[in-house]
Amino acid sequence: MDKLIKYFEKDYFAINNHIELIEVRNGKAKAKMEIKRDHLNSLGMVHGGAIFTLADLAFAAAANSHGDVSVAINADISFMKAAYEGTLYAEAEEISLNPKIATYTVKIKNEKKDIIAIFQGMAYRKKDRLKIE
Repeated sequence: MDKLIKYFEKDYFAINNHIELIEVRNGKAKAKMEIKRDHLNSLGMVHGGAIFTLADLAFAAAANSHGDVSVAINADISFMKAAYEGTLYAEAEEISLNPKIATYTVKIKNEKKDIIAIFQGMAYRKKDRLKIE
């Protein structure tokens, strides 16, 4: 799965948001984001868009972990607790896998393992295979 981590190094949006994919297994993935000033909103807490982007990278990696091109067709996030500093982790887990549709839950936690947000995503599985080098 190291090749898949390398593949996602081309996700420039995630890179520009200081998000790193740290683990990928079949149907699972983990990413982290060290909170920087760039992630904060005007209230001094991590912007919801930054948290969504973190969750979305973990979701994308888990959805593509089987080698089939998978793209999001639905995503939803619920915020539970504000984050201000430290590191956030997103852990994606496959809930359902079918030939064309797969569903995932991503839990975003802080360093204390408090749940910051829960993301639900649905992916469409194309017939194309990923071009992993």
